[in-house]
Order: sequence, then C-alpha cells, then structure tokens
Amino acid sequence: MLATRQPVLRRFWYPVLPTSSLEKGPQPFTLLGQRLVIWPQDDASTPRWKIAAPIARRAQQGLGRQGRDRLPVSWLVIRPEGYLPANPAAPDSGPSKQPVVKSFACSERYGYVWVALEEPLAPIPDWAEERDPGYRRIDQFYEPWNCASFRLMENSFDNAHIHFVHRNTFGDINDPNPPQPTIERGELSFVARSDVPVFNTEEQKQNLRDASPVTIRHTTATWYMPFLRRLHIRYPNGLDHIIITAATPVADGACQVVQFCFRSDTEADAPAANIIAFDRRVTAEDKEVLEATDYDVPMDMNSGIEKHMPSDQPGLLMRRMLLDLFARHGETEQTRHYAAKQAAE
Repeated sequence: MLATRQPVLRRFWYPVLPTSSLEKGPQPFTLLGQRLVIWPQDDASTPRWKIAAPIARRAQQGLGRQGRDRLPVSWLVIRPEGYLPANPAAPDSGPSKQPVVKSFACSERYGYVWVALEEPLAPIPDWAEERDPGYRRIDQFYEPWNCASFRLMENSFDNAHIHFVHRNTFGDINDPNPPQPTIERGELSFVARSDVPVFNTEEQKQNLRDASPVTIRHTTATWYMPFLRRLHIRYPNGLDHIIITAATPVADGACQVVQFCFRSDTEADAPAANIIAFDRRVTAEDKEVLEATDYDVPMDMNSGIEKHMPSDQPGLLMRRMLLDLFARHGETEQTRHYAAKQAAE
C-alpha cells in the first residue's frame, strides 16, 4: 500500500507538531505528501491554528514576513483566510476576491497539533487520563522514522517479536512462545488483550517499584485506523503505564513518530527522565528492524508477496479492515508490487 495514493487516508486526524513548537512562529510539515504550514493565531487567551498549502512557485513557507494576522509564504504575505492582498505590494490593502491557499482542519489535543486533510471519519480519541488528576502525561519523543506508518502499527501489535527484538530490554528469550490475543473489532478500530510475561530489568525494577525478576504485562492495545495505537499496560502492583504512539505518514516510506504516555504514579515514584530513557531504548530496537523493511506493505493477504504466521493475527486484521475501508470509498489498494509481479509473469 502506498499511503499517499489512498485518498481516504486523508480523512483521519494525525498529530503533526508539538504545540510548543509554534511559539517560534509558523512551522512547515508534510502530511501524506501534502506540504503544509501551521501557524498560531491568538484570539484573546484562546490559541487557534491555521494551516495552509504552499503557493508562490512552491517556495518554502515560513521564509517571509509574518505578523499577528498574517501568514508568510516566500515574499508574499497572505491573510489567514487564505487571501492575498488586493495589491501584493501593499500588504495592508483589502483582500483579493479569490482565495489562493487551501486551508485544512486543525485542532490541539494532548500537547500536539492534529490535522485532517479532508472531512474526518472519526474524532480524535478522547482519553480520560488527560483530565484525571491520578495520572500524569509524559511527552516521550517526536522523531522521523524511515519506514511505512503501517509497519510500525503492525509491529506494535505483534507479540511474537517481543522476546527476540526486545531481548535486551524486557523480552525473555528463554520463553519465546507468544500469547494469542483476544480481539474485539469495531468499525474503525479494534482492541486486543493479552497477558505477556516479561523480564524485569534493574532499570524497570526502579520504574515499576517492583523487585521481581519477572513480571506480567496485562495489556489492552487499541488500534485506531489507520496509524494510531494506545497500549494500556497494567502491572501486578496496579501501576498503569499507557503508551500512545502515532506513526504520522509523511511520505510512503517515512513517518513522524509521536509518543507520549500516561502514568498512574508520580515523579517522586519514578522520574519521567528514567521512564523516557527505557521506552526510548525499546523503540530504538524496533526502529532498527522497521527501517530495513519494504515501505510498500501489501494489504492483499492472497498476493503471495509476504508470508504470515499465527502471531500476525492483529496485523492481518488491520489489512482486512483497511481493504474494507478502501472498498467502501470506491478505492482499491495502490501498490507498486502488483505491476512488478505482473511484469515478471
């Protein structure tokens, strides 16, 4: 699947930038191959964001002048409604009659700016922990990965990879048998539950306040179509560690990884820096593997391009659900593989 060629994927919310980054002014971002600029506009005490596609001979946005109510694009100054001044040489003149910049839906949740390029099919998930004083939110990392967004999603639901890929962090290579999850399917999401025995490193003993050499992760993992995951881990001592991971698609072979977590403990119990350090080590192990994969992931399980195992059940369900989504919106899977296969035959 080439995500940039599937129009329906434009109809979902994606986190694109930390809200704090807009304190510096307009910021560029590329979402599903669409070049954008996001900029803050203050209305009394309520922050708002405007987002637009570049114009002016495709010049990089954010390079020109800017002001409280103006959006810079190269040497032009565009009003936030998407209009050029009637006289470009006089930016304070009235707006022209025709908008020259297309705007997109933009919102702010969980410390990030979220964007939908078309009318969204589902809202941004509402996670109650954000409002619950018994939880804290820890911003973990925001970085580009050179892999398909789908690869990261299916990997994060694969219980079989834990004891091999993560054998240096929490996997138990001596007990590699993966538990089969129970899965409840929704229209645009599913929930997978499983209990996963893991090795408890000295680092994690401090983070979890659990001196046991091994522990059990009682996991409830939710996939939100197409590239968003919530992993709720409850440990035997009652601690909740809830990881939110988004693989925001930049291009077919690149994504911006956004990760933060909710914890039911305090900074005194486990410093945020230690929690971030451990989770970053875990994701670095995933990144090394995923960046070596083919970004054009085949959704068609009968294509013969990729082979699957019983532990791939969540990833196979993702494929079926995405193919169903494409069909409902009059699309077929766009991929370079089929043309190459037909040529070989």
